[in-house]
Amino acid sequence: MRIVVLAGGIGGARFLRGLKQAVPDAEITVVGNTGDDIHLFGLKVCPDLDTVMYTLGGGIHEEQGWGREGESFAVKDELAAYGVGPEWFGLGDKDFATHIVRTQMLGAGYPLSAVTEALCARWQPGVRLLPMSDDRVETHVAIEVDGEQRAVHFQEYWVKLRASVDAKAVVAVGAEAAKPAPGVLEAIAEADVILFPPSNPVVSVGTILSVPGIREAVAAAPAPVVGLSPIVGDAPVRGMADKVLAAVGVESTAAAVARHYGSALVDGWLVDTVDAGSVAEVEAAGIACRAVPLMMTDADATAAMARAALALAEEVRR
Repeated sequence: MRIVVLAGGIGGARFLRGLKQAVPDAEITVVGNTGDDIHLFGLKVCPDLDTVMYTLGGGIHEEQGWGREGESFAVKDELAAYGVGPEWFGLGDKDFATHIVRTQMLGAGYPLSAVTEALCARWQPGVRLLPMSDDRVETHVAIEVDGEQRAVHFQEYWVKLRASVDAKAVVAVGAEAAKPAPGVLEAIAEADVILFPPSNPVVSVGTILSVPGIREAVAAAPAPVVGLSPIVGDAPVRGMADKVLAAVGVESTAAAVARHYGSALVDGWLVDTVDAGSVAEVEAAGIACRAVPLMMTDADATAAMARAALALAEEVRR
């Protein structure tokens, strides 16, 4: 079975771990979000790609869901001693090594897709990890602070500000001129199943879909497309997705996110059992819907979610 997953960071990575347990023999291609990418200290940092790579490769800090296990922060402390920021973005010493290798390879002329493949050769994540694009795309958020409107990088909004101010708009800067990375469109066209994990629908899956050609490829794919709601009981399972959903005029409910994707894109949708009352609403929008437990409490629970998504894919395929 060939499965394509459009994945963001923590939620996408943890879902992928469950998916691998559920279908260990499947060929899984992950199209990773690069809109979160940022240049820090002269280095190219790809948070979502690295979170997938570390999680599936056994190097992730499990409690945080990001960064490296057993990390130290000597370089960060030394940079702070020199007065070099930003101090709000915590890169660990092991993590720095990844970004140094990536930046050196990019500087030597290798595209991000080739660099990602080289990094994965060490971690052996058990999936084919592709960036959504080799071109530079950055998600920016428009905010208003003290009566002044300005745009900030998504990382500043999410990590430094902790989404403490309302997002007025979310823009994937550079997306309109970007092209899908090599292999992305082919994987989508050849997939048996396409999955949207419980990643942020605006700044993770939404940013991937903003790259010209990817949304169209998913919509035209012969494979069924099934999504899992990142909203449980009218609140994000993790993070602050409600803040960016509001910026694009979408309510923070499982049904509203399903309608946001739309029946032209998604064939099936899973909601948590606490949101079972929204099943009829989703199906009225032309999307097959089932209510199952969607809390990734452990690997077995996550694998059960993945099996439910694949079962729904088979239902809508017939």
